Amino acid sequence: MIMKTQHFGIEIEMTGITRSKAASLMATFFGTERKYHEGGAYDTYIAEDGQGRKWKAMNDSSLYPEKKVGGRTVEATTNYRTEVVSPILSYDDIPSLQELIRTLRRAGAFANSSCGIHIHVGAERFTPKTLRNLVNVFYSKEDLIYRALSIDPGREHRYCRKTNERFLKELNKKRPATMAKFADLWYMEAPCGRNMHYNSSRYHGLNLHATFTKGTVEFRLFNGTLHAGEIKAYIQFCLAMTHQALTQKKASARKTETDNEKYAFRCWMLRLGLIGDEFKTCRHHLLKNLTGNAAWRHAAA
Repeated sequence: MIMKTQHFGIEIEMTGITRSKAASLMATFFGTERKYHEGGAYDTYIAEDGQGRKWKAMNDSSLYPEKKVGGRTVEATTNYRTEVVSPILSYDDIPSLQELIRTLRRAGAFANSSCGIHIHVGAERFTPKTLRNLVNVFYSKEDLIYRALSIDPGREHRYCRKTNERFLKELNKKRPATMAKFADLWYMEAPCGRNMHYNSSRYHGLNLHATFTKGTVEFRLFNGTLHAGEIKAYIQFCLAMTHQALTQKKASARKTETDNEKYAFRCWMLRLGLIGDEFKTCRHHLLKNLTGNAAWRHAAA
């Protein structure tokens, strides 16, 4: 199953513990005790796991730092702006990642409204055709996805905007045959500084700036959480979407319209391959915020 052979990475924003503390906890969790302060513009701390992979705890200026004192949440110093960035991971790493998240949470880490989660999926298998499939698949379900994830309006309008309609129209009109031509369409909205890390085109729920600069497809959709089950569900969902785009012959950008969003989304999840007991919690977390009846297209009167 292609879904499970894809590689991914995750960025988890949090507060409640310092970057130094997060790195120490990670080094201890992995049993290596290898932790050091790299510094730099993001005041990065690094912990190594048993495979020598580097896990980072970095500063993110968009985070509002807080900590718990005597059961109360209070303002904290900027040392408490902590973003944990994983190395490249495989599907088999998910259980260990979940335990690491639980370790950080037990030590006092938490997510507030300034926090988010970004998931990167390796883009090495994508062609211009399958990448266009992904854009169309994502756009067609975009409104449902945003409701399913209860995306904070402030984050939606600033850090994870919906698909640029002009880009979508030109993409399906021109059907680029090369990644270079695909990139030209993506950067229509922000042509200056295409190779810069903070090019403004990155602030979309589906971020292809990462594709052309880092070799990944980035999903910037998720509200901050340290719930290990939710994070696993988000990873599985992203891998299932990219899997569908890679394996479908074509994909339509037609928006899904429904008066039973829970049923429509559940049916799509089953088509994505998120079926059976293995993905039961994934379906639960992605359906719980939607209205309607998951079992019946038309509920009994």
